[in-house]
Amino acid sequence: MLSSDGTVFYRPREKQAAADSKKAKFHQPEGDHLTLLTVYNSWKASSFSNSWCFDNYLQYRRLRTVSDIRKQMVGIMDRYKQDIVSCGERNFDPVRRALCAGFFRHAAKRDPQEGYKTLVEGTMVHMHPSSALFNKNPEWVIYHELVMTSKEYMREVTLVDPKWLVEMAPTFFKEADATKISKRKRKERLEPLYNRFEKPNEWRISRVQKPRRAKQTFG
Repeated sequence: MLSSDGTVFYRPREKQAAADSKKAKFHQPEGDHLTLLTVYNSWKASSFSNSWCFDNYLQYRRLRTVSDIRKQMVGIMDRYKQDIVSCGERNFDPVRRALCAGFFRHAAKRDPQEGYKTLVEGTMVHMHPSSALFNKNPEWVIYHELVMTSKEYMREVTLVDPKWLVEMAPTFFKEADATKISKRKRKERLEPLYNRFEKPNEWRISRVQKPRRAKQTFG
């Protein structure tokens, strides 16, 4: 759904309100990746109907491309004898955890003042108005890409549990020392494994671990 050379949603100028209303019906509280998954599964349930796409302001040709890409991916999975396991209708956590594994460098945390800050560079970014999470203000998110218009916006955003970042990228993040932070922060903060810019007992979540010659394990 992210590789179809453009959005699958169709928003004609003369029917923007109707298109937005149809799109909103696919919105998932977990975010945009799951919204796209819901669109695909709904199209599949309609027997891949062209008229269903027309009624829901979806671009049939791009969804056909999506279907072709999926077939290629299934072929690769089959070639390497990998099982294809569904997340089911509502248990989306496996998908979100997979996003953390692949896009942990695209994680961002809500800033108390405005927008979000990326965990790696500390760049100020904002939720794109087209996102299913726009005005929802989740604390921690994974985004697919950044686009610059009047501001730098995150596109295709999904809310995540920060503990998944530690689990999926253990050489990149670790949990902060619970004895050194407040009870509230203890539930949410992460500590980078390397930070030459701060004192030993201080930390921030926007620095990248320095490459090392040998893998290091942490208790």
